[in-house]
Amino acid sequence: MTDAYRTVADRAEARFEVSGSEFIGYISPAETVAEAEAFIDEIEERHPDATHNVPAYRVPAGEASSAVPGGGNVMLREYQSDDGEPTGSSGKPALNVLVQQDVRNVVAVVTRYYGGTNLGVGGLARAYSRAVKEALDAAGIVEEIPHERFTATVDYDDSGDVRGILESTGVEFEADYDQRVSFSVRVPIDDADALRDRLRSATSGRVEIE
Repeated sequence: MTDAYRTVADRAEARFEVSGSEFIGYISPAETVAEAEAFIDEIEERHPDATHNVPAYRVPAGEASSAVPGGGNVMLREYQSDDGEPTGSSGKPALNVLVQQDVRNVVAVVTRYYGGTNLGVGGLARAYSRAVKEALDAAGIVEEIPHERFTATVDYDDSGDVRGILESTGVEFEADYDQRVSFSVRVPIDDADALRDRLRSATSGRVEIE
């Protein structure tokens, strides 16, 4: 079985003031670099007037798949930026919290509105660390198992059978009914091959899986 890992249960935020500066810590699950970057963009768009929006994330560098040796053990990409704060005062302390808490598939952004008092490198490091830690506490940490995604496309005649199998197995999926029906499936890596085999069997091989 592929190894379980710790991540956040949901999005959350935490806010507080230090010497007049307001800090808002945001946290979110993210399974890919693209999802992490999209969350960072979202927070920056929400706070375009902030003094700083400091990001940090730990997400897989590639897509997890049962076809990849090691399955869910995709190399993690760790990223952080000080976003204009003094070097090492913000991004690294934010990322360090994620590392110390042993959470992955997670992205954090700490928004700061400057309050007129310089906090110094040590004060900034404590504030940015606190913002991420409190956001983590608010989100809640859960154990998750590696998942992969695939798309199953069929004609309408087979769509009922495919949908029935997906619903019976309890996997996450979204259906798109167009000229054909496409099911975007998110499934635990350990169950992915068996599910694909069931779909092929139920449709006598007519399902297209990508």
